[in-house]
Amino acid sequence: MPTAVPDRAAGPTVSRTEAVGSARSFALPRGTGRTAARIAALTACQAASMVGLGLLITGPARGLWPLTAEDTVNERLEHVRTGTLTALSSVASEAGNTLTVVAITLAACVGLLLIPRLPMWRQAVFLAVAVSLQSLVFLAITESVDRHRPDVDRLDASPPTSSYTSGHTGAATALYAGLAVLALSRVRGPWRRVVAGLLLLLPLLVAAARLYRGMHHPTDVLGGLVNGGLSLLIVGRALLVDPSVTAAPSTGGTPTAPAVEERPPGTTAVILNPTVTDASERDELRRTLERHGHRAPVFLETTADDPGAGQTARAVREGATLVVVCGGDGTVRTVADALAGSGVPLAVVPCGTGNLLARNLGLPLSPVEALEAALTGAPHPLDLAAVEGDGLTATRFAAMAGAGLDAAMMEHTDPRAKAALGWPAYALAGIGTLRTPRMRVTIRLDGAPAFRRTARMVLVANVGTVQGGVTLLPAARPDDGQLDLLVLDPRGPGGWLRALRTLLRGRATPQRPSTAHTLAAAGEDHQEVPVEFFTFQRAELTFDTPQSRELDGDPVGPGQRLTAEVVPGALTVMLPSREK
Repeated sequence: MPTAVPDRAAGPTVSRTEAVGSARSFALPRGTGRTAARIAALTACQAASMVGLGLLITGPARGLWPLTAEDTVNERLEHVRTGTLTALSSVASEAGNTLTVVAITLAACVGLLLIPRLPMWRQAVFLAVAVSLQSLVFLAITESVDRHRPDVDRLDASPPTSSYTSGHTGAATALYAGLAVLALSRVRGPWRRVVAGLLLLLPLLVAAARLYRGMHHPTDVLGGLVNGGLSLLIVGRALLVDPSVTAAPSTGGTPTAPAVEERPPGTTAVILNPTVTDASERDELRRTLERHGHRAPVFLETTADDPGAGQTARAVREGATLVVVCGGDGTVRTVADALAGSGVPLAVVPCGTGNLLARNLGLPLSPVEALEAALTGAPHPLDLAAVEGDGLTATRFAAMAGAGLDAAMMEHTDPRAKAALGWPAYALAGIGTLRTPRMRVTIRLDGAPAFRRTARMVLVANVGTVQGGVTLLPAARPDDGQLDLLVLDPRGPGGWLRALRTLLRGRATPQRPSTAHTLAAAGEDHQEVPVEFFTFQRAELTFDTPQSRELDGDPVGPGQRLTAEVVPGALTVMLPSREK
């Protein structure tokens, strides 16, 4: 069995001492000035918008409903006060107090820099800048908009600032929602969503407390929520999504990778992407394997030059009877392609962002839990899809391939954003790709007559669920010996609503290639349908102009041709018993 190979893409391993040393000789990343200018410009727009909204509330719109009902809301809250509610509201209000927010922000930033093995500079700057900019915009608003506080008995001393917007609510939104973003992106395990949900609840509790205590009108706390949310969106997109800020090149030497003990040929090979699998996870996986009788598993790291194919081929050649893949969709696809037809079962351990195959197979998204489920399950044959195209090396994919809107979204998603945010990074990147122009495509299914379509997106799928748990192709199954095709072409707001309704219902029946004669005759008149589904074994897609393309969530470069054909039962995957 081969020894582990250090990952060139992962960069050199640094010790705590080296990390501290590099922090002391800190150099600003490239693109910092441009990103700072963009943040400043968008923040100015944010301040102008919030001020304009405040002047509208206190001016022309103050006699309109629902603004005329705000005093009634405050008076009713005053009448329902109790000792218990007042005490609870005091605690909630303190969560948005300036000193509390500053203290928690400082503690969180210090923790992000000192607790991880490598300091999380980007995440710390994201949180600090978001909270700070929210405060600056708040001060600009209160200087520009003069609004009196509600005419009720106020339970707190009135600060000298305007009632609009609620500073407590804005600060709480920027801080706690920012921490929720970091929890979702950096915390592993089943509790991360619970933690994020509790953090997102805090700004709402602060807003309710400020209303209850008579300190603000309803539109004041709503403005605070919007102000804090906008600050997070601006800073998060600039620092966690935008690829223009890159790390400064390292000036230190590359340390020699530690030698790995040569092991005799074993029966279990673990192929992992070291950029998404740290040492502690590796130890947990090793212990899990040994608990299930897989002694002395050999860990093989992918590299920039060989993302998994070479390691898989050598593992099979040298006698592996189980291959475990730990990585994202790209690593899983590469290993699955190399393992196809070998009969050696594969255990999928999701460690990436989308984890498309793992989601669709019903595997846990926790690496250790996924491995446990695989080791206690049974082998199950799954289909793969052989794909080729102009400028594209022939390969096979396990989940899906596409062209158009989804591929453009993948192209615009920065890898650092995926690492920081998880799958929501795709949604943020998708905002800038909604204007992707329609494409014209000729489609031929199973050798039937070709037909023409215009589309925003075409998706060839072996499975039906995409990032975020959204099911786009409800009939797609990875073991039915067929592939599914989605053609998305909504026109105008009505078309998008019809498309969304169709996708959310999840009950669409795909058309068979035998209907291609009718489709070809329908021609351009058939374009009014916003969503179409087809099922097939071989599809040939030819685009009039080069289109962005992706395989299992990885961009593969633009082209005018994409051909996909199902390979039934090509891969054996270890699945929990319920999946049999």
